Amino acid sequence: MAALLLDVVLLVLFGTALSSCVNYPLSTSGQASAVGTIVSAGYGFVCGAYMPISNFSGGLQKVISLLPGSCGTSLLHNHAMRGVVEEMGRAGFPAEVVEAIRDSVDCNLYFFGSSVSRSAMYLVLIAATVLILGLYVAMNALWGKKRR
Repeated sequence: MAALLLDVVLLVLFGTALSSCVNYPLSTSGQASAVGTIVSAGYGFVCGAYMPISNFSGGLQKVISLLPGSCGTSLLHNHAMRGVVEEMGRAGFPAEVVEAIRDSVDCNLYFFGSSVSRSAMYLVLIAATVLILGLYVAMNALWGKKRR
């Protein structure tokens, strides 16, 4: 449960940082709302939040695997389905079948054919969040005084 909560907190921080950068140049809340809706729906779609990454073509899967949101989505799937996966193992499902199911719902994330560990997923998500927050701070430092 704690891991699932951590995943949600990290994804909220990442999303907030990303939307802050995207909405920075906009001047009204209506613009921010419209752009935020479009960006979040598009990003959610390509990072596997709405449709498993495994349903995309091989080339698109490689591109999608580069996105930090894909790591966050995979972490959420891993922690939310942990009990189900354990129960399948206890019920005698073959390991290959369990692994194929995990692949089909993006519990396992692959980066150019290599499996990505959970710790690497956390590292990517945290690093991207810090990088985007740094970008937002820089935008405010460079252009913040001009906007006032």
